[in-house]
Parts: sequence; structure tokens; C-alpha cells
Amino acid sequence: MTKRMTCTISGRTQGVMFRDFIQRSALALGIVGQVWNEKDGSVTVVAEGEETVLAELLARIKKGPPLARVEHVEVKYADAMGEFEGFHIAIRK
Repeated sequence: MTKRMTCTISGRTQGVMFRDFIQRSALALGIVGQVWNEKDGSVTVVAEGEETVLAELLARIKKGPPLARVEHVEVKYADAMGEFEGFHIAIRK
């Protein structure tokens, strides 16, 4: 079943290629969505895909890229909305 997973990741997540890492992981898994930096230093991910591949993406998020330090991941699930094509790094203001 296709679901939407929204994650907020805190720790050392900016300036360490975290968004690029998530984008590459999502694309490799066939997941669509977006990732962006928050002003408070966290990173937010909105991803849609099958539950099993979202679980794999979440496992990768919790590990993070080599220079990152993930301290906390808040995860929420909902029904997919089908609004994304591909997986993109977004700029939020």
C-alpha cells in the first residue's frame, strides 16, 4: 500500500550532504517526494511509496551519511496524496 511518510531529523544534519544522501537513497528505492532544510537546523523529508521501501528509507535516514550525526527522528504516516513526481531537494523560506 502506498503511504506518505513525513520525517523531521535533528542532530548534525546540515552541511553534511544529508539532503543529497536522502535524495539518492529515495531515487534508488523508487520513492517520490521532497527534502529540505529547516531554519532550526533540522531536515524535513516528505516521501511517498510502498510501506516496505519507506521502511528502508527510514533505516537509511536514521543512519545518515558519514559526516552526519542523527540525534532524533520524528516520523508521521498518512495516506499518499500523489502530488510528487521524482524526488527533489527543495528550498523553503
